[in-house]
This record gives sequence, C-alpha cells and structure tokens, in this order.
Amino acid sequence: MKRILSTSLALLALVLVAAISGQAQTETKEKAGNTIPATPAVAITSATSPLDLARAAVIAQGGDKFKNLESIVLRGSVDLYGPNSTQSVPGGFVLANAGDKMRLEVDARPLFTFKQIFDGQQSYSSLPGAEMPPSSKFGMRVLAKFDQPGYAVTALPDKKKLRGFRVADSEGNATDFYLDPATGRIISYTFSFSGYNFGTENRKFKEVEGVLVPSSFTQRIEMPQGAAFAEFNAKEIKINQKLGDDAFAIPN
Repeated sequence: MKRILSTSLALLALVLVAAISGQAQTETKEKAGNTIPATPAVAITSATSPLDLARAAVIAQGGDKFKNLESIVLRGSVDLYGPNSTQSVPGGFVLANAGDKMRLEVDARPLFTFKQIFDGQQSYSSLPGAEMPPSSKFGMRVLAKFDQPGYAVTALPDKKKLRGFRVADSEGNATDFYLDPATGRIISYTFSFSGYNFGTENRKFKEVEGVLVPSSFTQRIEMPQGAAFAEFNAKEIKINQKLGDDAFAIPN
C-alpha cells in the first residue's frame, strides 16, 4: 500500500515538470519588449478559430518572452493526495529547468521524498518506475510551438465558459488547452501519457519579468487505483538566471 501511495505521489510530482518546466525553451531569439496584455490580442468569440485561440494564449503568457525563456526556478509548498484519499501529505518542492535540462525535488518527509533529474542526455529517478512525461511533447512547451512545422491546432468543444483547442505534434502527442476568453489565459489543460490521464488547473498567476507564470495550481492523475491530486503554491519564482551544470548532475 505504501508503494502504491509513493508511486502515485511521485507521478503527481512529475506532472509539475510538464506544467511549468516546459516553459523554458532551448531556442534563443531576440527578445521583444512586449508586455502581457489585460485583454486578448484578438476578440475571442464563439467563432474564433483554434489557431487564433492558441495565438491569443501565447500572447497572454508573455508572447516572445514566454517563447524564449532560457531558465526557470520555482520553490514552494505542495499538498499531495493519494488515490481516494481526503488526507493530504504536505511538503515542499524545488524545480529548476534550463532548456531540456531539469531537476525536481519533492520533500514530504517522513512519508515521501522524490528526486528526478535530466541532464540533457540521461535521466535519474529516486523512485524506479516513475516515468516522467516528456516536457517537450506535452503541456505549456507545446503551446509555445503551436505555429511551428509539424504541429496542428484543432478545435475542442467549449467547457462551460472556457474555449478549447488541441495542439498535437506529428507523432500524435496532444495537449488539450482551455482558456478564459476574457483574458486569453490558459485556465486548464490535459494530456495522456503512458496510460495515465493528467490534468492541470491554474488558480492564480504571477507576472515575472513580462512572463505569466502559474503561482497556484492543482493537478490530477487518473489511475486504476483512483484519482490522485496535488495542490502547488509557488512562493519563489525566478526566470532567465544562469544555472550551472552541477545543478543537473546525476548522483553516482
């Protein structure tokens, strides 16, 4: 039972990578001096095309500053809920990401600790079997590449007042996004990986150097044992800082 709980909590922690770390891109371009608009770049209506919805979402995230993020570091608290549990496991998390490199640590001692590292070539997990959803194929990083060759944007049915669209790559990996038509901000998104269904709902945002970053959000994973949840609150957010290679060193 403890093994099932630890695995589910690790999977919840890992989806944080797709939720946040995927925003840091490997590309470097000239950074435009844009700011996050208070309203969408286009008037979003029931007739707005999926491509324009994706374009409005990128601009709401910070436009070129969002696309060209070089690194991002988050620290904060997390409450983890195992399958069919109403009792949370409180802890803290640290996430560092630069391009394809990533380091995630979750500390919920004495019950649970977890570490995941990808140094750009190989990966390490302190919990064997907890496979990481590739941040390059799902979540916010996919949104940043919606207009690149090999990606397709299609319509989704509305979800209450939210407008939906799907971004998929040539391999069939897809993320479903839902945005607030009043602001263009992504309120939630979902994707499937390795037989699991992942979902993220953004509750609060913080603008950091012209980039919109979710500061409070919940995550859900549908598993055979039931649904597991996590509530993340980022208390410290830093972007575009120089991170040394030792930050992504894999333990011997």
